[in-house]
Amino acid sequence: TNSKPSVPIGLSKSSVMGPPRRANSYKCNYYTPWPRRPNLRMPKPVLLLENFLPYRLSVLTNLVSTAIAGAYRERFGLSIPEWRVLAVLANSPDLSAAEVAQRTAMDKVAVSRAVRALLKSARLERRMAHTDRRRSVLRLTAAGRLVHAGVAPFALAYERSLLRPLSRAERVALDRALDILLGRTLQIGPLTKR
Repeated sequence: TNSKPSVPIGLSKSSVMGPPRRANSYKCNYYTPWPRRPNLRMPKPVLLLENFLPYRLSVLTNLVSTAIAGAYRERFGLSIPEWRVLAVLANSPDLSAAEVAQRTAMDKVAVSRAVRALLKSARLERRMAHTDRRRSVLRLTAAGRLVHAGVAPFALAYERSLLRPLSRAERVALDRALDILLGRTLQIGPLTKR
């Protein structure tokens, strides 16, 4: 995966800079037929929330996160941010809280609050990094690994159920599209007035 690409995966510079040309059935707001003659004015864009891609991704993320949360909220008393911190550190131990926030794209305050709760419940431990004694890193305790092992099967089963209607080719296309959108998001950066 290209973490900070100058051009997203699968796109050439010309395709990034050129106008989007989509089929009329495409459901995102930004599709507008481009004028065939240069002297015609562009129609004013209209934002339809139900077709707005960031909104749709946000709704999907919230629905999926809430559904999976049922597997760990009642059994382990975890919040969604706490589970995300556990999941990241299960795969990549010895990260700082700031690095966890960067990997999850979560708010630093939410990560800090989740880390405090997990330290208090003895599911995380903090120690000094071997390479830099001024830097503290986090890793799961035995209790934290037990919680992760208890939740992971439910999360994976939900993922399989969610993807079941998609063919293999559609899953590959979805994975590729997500990589491209992530790369493009990193390339664009925060929205500012232009």
